Amino acid sequence: MVSLLFLAGVFSVIDRGVLAIVVDPVRHDIGIGDEQIALLQGLAFGLFYAIMGMPMGLLADRISRKRLVATGIGLWSLATIASGLAQGFGSLFAARLLVGLGEAALGPCAISLIADLFPPERRGRPISLYMMGQGLANGLAITLTGLVLTHAAQGAFADLPLLASLAPWRIAFVLFGAGGIGVAAAMALLTHEPERKGAAIPSSAKGVAGKAELHWLWTNRATTVPLYLAFAICFTAAYGAGAWTPTLLLRGHGVSPAFLGTWLGPFAMAFSATGPLLGGFLIDRAVRQGRTRARYTILTLAPLCAIPSALAVLAPDPRLAAVLIASSNAVFACVGTVMFATLQTLVPANMRGSAISLTLVLNTLLGATLGPLLVATLTERLFANPAMVGWSIALVVVPCVLTASALYALAGRARS
Repeated sequence: MVSLLFLAGVFSVIDRGVLAIVVDPVRHDIGIGDEQIALLQGLAFGLFYAIMGMPMGLLADRISRKRLVATGIGLWSLATIASGLAQGFGSLFAARLLVGLGEAALGPCAISLIADLFPPERRGRPISLYMMGQGLANGLAITLTGLVLTHAAQGAFADLPLLASLAPWRIAFVLFGAGGIGVAAAMALLTHEPERKGAAIPSSAKGVAGKAELHWLWTNRATTVPLYLAFAICFTAAYGAGAWTPTLLLRGHGVSPAFLGTWLGPFAMAFSATGPLLGGFLIDRAVRQGRTRARYTILTLAPLCAIPSALAVLAPDPRLAAVLIASSNAVFACVGTVMFATLQTLVPANMRGSAISLTLVLNTLLGATLGPLLVATLTERLFANPAMVGWSIALVVVPCVLTASALYALAGRARS
């Protein structure tokens, strides 16, 4: 189950993030600007992802999670293929909406399933494995997309009837979507639903779907409000930087897609593997030692480590810039691992899915939607120069991680 969730996480991030690597080919092919690209990266993906996030979380707490997640994987994979076949902004926007709808099922189901498969002192590592898949996918997306674009330009797919007539960026979407369909089939056929374990919301609090969950969150608002808000603001920085850092290298340093695959991709994967493993190790050790406050200390300090990456625009060499950019993958993956493990301990057992879905909803509304758009707006309207995208990234990321760190400290103080 964890292995398939790992693969699902990989394809979810690749299918979501491949657009960031083919920004200029898509712009030129369908005739749109940076702000429309930002809408495709943020709002188009995030609209259904946000709207359906809480319903998916509530469903994950009530029905078969493995069936729900298999259906979600299949839907977003088909929508990724449709993205590669889109002929204009409207059809590409619609396909990205469906990618967001399908992916809304993954997070709530995955973390809830892991919480029922492992005891509290052993959850950090499997959660970190799941998160590592999503972290590695950033690098894999860069590397694989670079390879597909390079080989497609050399005619490697010219003999394949379904791909021969497609532009290289379209081939990348189709291939990645096809891989996700295989993961969906394996999830549906090869896994079993585990028994739900742990204390639940008292039966007297139950009623209209979501009422008990909202009551619990409001009762514990001194912790939950800064905790959730910090995560969303932190990932505003993550999404904003992630959507535009490949473009920073392409525009600012004049590198080729092959450079992204050779340098940025491998380093991103290395840092992405380190971050969640470190986060899982730290939180498992803290729980075994009874140091429950340590999780909030980790969450307070970790976002600050993304500041060097935000300043990659100052790097004089594209290779150094690529290493700095890739380092943020470790930071944000560590934050995600510790945050999800913390929530699984903090909330009642029958709120695990909805608790995770709320992070994803807020991340989408603030992070995935605002992050890329803020960077694009600063580039087009403040600097009025596409080559200044690196400075736009810095102006978005640094204030966000400082604010997130302060909010995590506030949440930790409320729990002390």
